[in-house]
Amino acid sequence: MTASRQAIALGLAIVGVASLGIARVAAAEPAWEAPRMAWGDPDLQGTWTNATITGLVRPGGLDGLVLTPEQAQQVEQGTADFVASIDELPEGELESGRDVGGYNSFWIDPGTRLARVRGEIRSSLIIDPEDGEIPYSLRGGARLLRRYWQLRNADDPETRLLGERCIVGFGSTGGPPMLPVLYNNHYQIVQAPGFVLILVEMNHDVRMIRIGGERLPPAIRPWLGDSIGHFEGDTLVVETTQFHPGQSFRASLRHQLMMSPDSKVVERFTRIGAGEILYEFSVEDPSVFRKVWRGEVPMLAAAGRIYEYACHEGNYSLPNILAGAREED
Repeated sequence: MTASRQAIALGLAIVGVASLGIARVAAAEPAWEAPRMAWGDPDLQGTWTNATITGLVRPGGLDGLVLTPEQAQQVEQGTADFVASIDELPEGELESGRDVGGYNSFWIDPGTRLARVRGEIRSSLIIDPEDGEIPYSLRGGARLLRRYWQLRNADDPETRLLGERCIVGFGSTGGPPMLPVLYNNHYQIVQAPGFVLILVEMNHDVRMIRIGGERLPPAIRPWLGDSIGHFEGDTLVVETTQFHPGQSFRASLRHQLMMSPDSKVVERFTRIGAGEILYEFSVEDPSVFRKVWRGEVPMLAAAGRIYEYACHEGNYSLPNILAGAREED
């Protein structure tokens, strides 16, 4: 073998040894492991946010669940432009009775990015059905439409949305399923042996999940349902039934969801990194939907603490809604 060939062979051997060493170092790096509570359950504690501009259902013009970075940049920039536009005030004097709009950007916090799940940029939180739509049955769609028409009349405070009445948050933010809305998308998870508690920022509701517990008597229907949980490895699995009838219609500016008191929601909370929980859910309700539908939402670690959502303090919306309707009558 000539000297030049010997040098080439030696170089290849060195590269091969070095590559093997790198592979061994990479293989030796331990995979991330979820922390554990003192009694052995996976540690899900902390303050988390599910704020994202990805909606529950897929908007028109977007095909497929996963978007390209270029598509994501276009959607995110369009959202930023819209948020900036709501701060623009009309010039000159306003005509009497002209609608000047509601919140400006100071009051909203929907996030600025589309949801990323396992590195995929999502066009909708719904992953099944494939079209990203809520699979309402004819009966379920009729119930949704009937509730819309009911809201056109402000005859009774108990027929108004629960968010207007300061009972639970708008749009199923308290859930389950727990869905992001226009603002106040934070949750605090606290654990104790046999229990997981979720404090919902909007309206300051607390959902108590009993680990391995028994169902409440059928006549007892909490606002956020009756939640029983168990652990499957690193995942908290929660099944919720016995919803309060008042929680059937869950509306926000971003989505409208109709469920019956007999719905069943199964949630899965898996901590997949130091700063992220993958939240998965399925909704089953044959009286409203054609099939079971599923979604995924990333929950990211949030700094700071949750302050009280003092909805009742200075809340004039409900009496003004009723008074305005009486004036129209």
